[in-house]
Amino acid sequence: MAKRDAVTSFLDTYLDITSIPDDSWNGLQVEGKSEVRKIMFTTDAGLATFEKALEVQADMLVVHHGMFWRPGDPRIQGYMKRRISLLLENGISLYAAHLPLDKHPEVGNNAQLIKILGFEQDQPFALYNGQNISFTGKIDKPKTLEELVDTLVTSTGATCKTLPFGKKEIRTIAVCSGGGSFPQFIEAVNAGVDAYITGDATEIYHMAKDMGLNVIFAGHHATEIVGVKALAEVVKKELSVDVEFVDVPTGL
Repeated sequence: MAKRDAVTSFLDTYLDITSIPDDSWNGLQVEGKSEVRKIMFTTDAGLATFEKALEVQADMLVVHHGMFWRPGDPRIQGYMKRRISLLLENGISLYAAHLPLDKHPEVGNNAQLIKILGFEQDQPFALYNGQNISFTGKIDKPKTLEELVDTLVTSTGATCKTLPFGKKEIRTIAVCSGGGSFPQFIEAVNAGVDAYITGDATEIYHMAKDMGLNVIFAGHHATEIVGVKALAEVVKKELSVDVEFVDVPTGL
C-alpha cells in the first residue's frame, strides 16, 4: 500500500511532469482515495478503461492520454459527467502523462520502441514545443524492414503499414510514437536515417518513394502502450504498491 500523494509526487518527479508545454493537463487529474493498494496502467482514459479498473480493483489509474486537454470544454455534463462520476463514486484517482512520457529517456514510448527494436539511442529527434521528444537509433548489425515489422507485431500487437522505399539493410532509425506527422517525416529525412517509424499514417507515399526512405506506420495505440508498461515496472520496484498493465485496444 502507498499514499496517493506519495505516488503522485514520485511520478511528477520521475517523469519531470512540467518539463515541456503540452495540450494535456499532466499529473493528477482526478483525486481519489488517499490510500492506494493497486495501480492500473493503460494508454487511454475512458469509460471502458475505468470499468477495467473496477474489475481489477485498482485505486489509481495511470494513463498516457488523460481526460483534460487544452483547449477543452470544462463543463461536467454528458459523457464527462459519466466518466468523473464513475471515478469519484469508486474513489479511483486518475494520473496522466502525455509528452513527458513520450520524451522520457528510459521509460518513454520512444525510448522503449528503440530498445524493443534492438537499437541504441543516438541523437535527439522530433522537435516539439522547443524540445525533442524522441531519439534516433543506431545498430551495428543491420536489420531488414521485415525484421523490424515482425518485432513490432510481436511486442506490441501492431498492425503495420510499410513504405519499403529505402535501403534493404537498416542501421539507423528515427522513431516518433503516436501521432508523428509530416514535420517529423521531414526531420527523419534530414537526419539521414534508413527508416522512420511512427504511429499514425501520413500522406507521404510519393515523398518517401522519391526520397528513398523506409517508413513503418505501426498504429497510434500500439506505439504508445510500451511507455506505460515500462513505467509500471518502475513504480512496482520503487513503491510498495501492486501494479497491473491492462491493454484496452482501440484498433487505431
